[in-house]
Amino acid sequence: MNPILNSQLATPISLPAVPSPQLPTTSATSFKDMLVDSIRDVNSMQQQANQAVKSLMTDSEVNPAEVLTSVQKADLTFRLMMQMQNKMMQVYQEVKEIKV
Repeated sequence: MNPILNSQLATPISLPAVPSPQLPTTSATSFKDMLVDSIRDVNSMQQQANQAVKSLMTDSEVNPAEVLTSVQKADLTFRLMMQMQNKMMQVYQEVKEIKV
């Protein structure tokens, strides 16, 4: 780097080095792995919600608000996953229609 002279002190001032952008590492997860993990998470939430409902029906010590929250969370994550699927299919159709 070239030093810049400070006009008042007449001493060189070094500029800080600008960090170079980091390239992605090979340990990064692939899109497929991320998608599979997301599907597993949604499935896990669905199973937890089902178990919470079963516990509510058989056990009187379960908090109904927690069961409702669990069911709503599972429903919301499932809807989000379906929206992501719809968007990916829409992008796929658009890419398919591109003429080379």
